[in-house]
Amino acid sequence: MQNELRRYEHPLLAFGAREKGETVEVVIDVRGAQVPVHTYTFELHPRDLDSAQFEWHFQRQLYDCLHDYFIEMFVRTPQDKREQGR
Repeated sequence: MQNELRRYEHPLLAFGAREKGETVEVVIDVRGAQVPVHTYTFELHPRDLDSAQFEWHFQRQLYDCLHDYFIEMFVRTPQDKREQGR
């Protein structure tokens, strides 16, 4: 998994992986964050890692997770219930 992650380089994000039971947990962190930002993780199961299409499936899942990660970083949105009372 580390070899696959080395194929991805991003100026703002750092990628890692660690074993988590029978799965591999992929870890995404913001490099040098100036504000507190959570670490994003997602799991890959053995069937995912053994797939003949692993590289393509992993890329799609990684990009989907990056989208989710950045959306989760919003501290306020128009849908925020606290703002509706103002």
